[in-house]
Amino acid sequence: MEWVKTLHLFGVIGWMAGVFYMPRLLVNIAEAHKASEPVERLMGMAKRLFRFCAGLGIVGMAAGIWDWLGYGIGGRWLHWKLLFVVALIVYYALSAVWLAQMRRGDFRHSSIFYRVYNEFSLLMFVPILIFAVTKLG
Repeated sequence: MEWVKTLHLFGVIGWMAGVFYMPRLLVNIAEAHKASEPVERLMGMAKRLFRFCAGLGIVGMAAGIWDWLGYGIGGRWLHWKLLFVVALIVYYALSAVWLAQMRRGDFRHSSIFYRVYNEFSLLMFVPILIFAVTKLG
């Protein structure tokens, strides 16, 4: 089962890179659009990053489920961790929704909005880390 944990960590670390960087790209796209600069390159980068990191996230989640089935449901800490994981999945999906809106020319949020949004990923990730390491709950 140690290989499954390793695969889980590999997928999660790769996915988290996208979770942390996607909002930064949204900030850059919003700022470039406001300055009437071309945004196509940034949008392409964001689209490729999203797809690549989403694939790694699927690997991490599949390995996490496999590990979970091998060890059983466990304590309440896992349920709390999964609550924050679901919140991060929704957070990541929102990034994709906003990127799709931008690709259609709909720039409804400012770069300040995306800067604030960027901070929420860390607020969701820290409890996941705490629950996974300490098994509190």
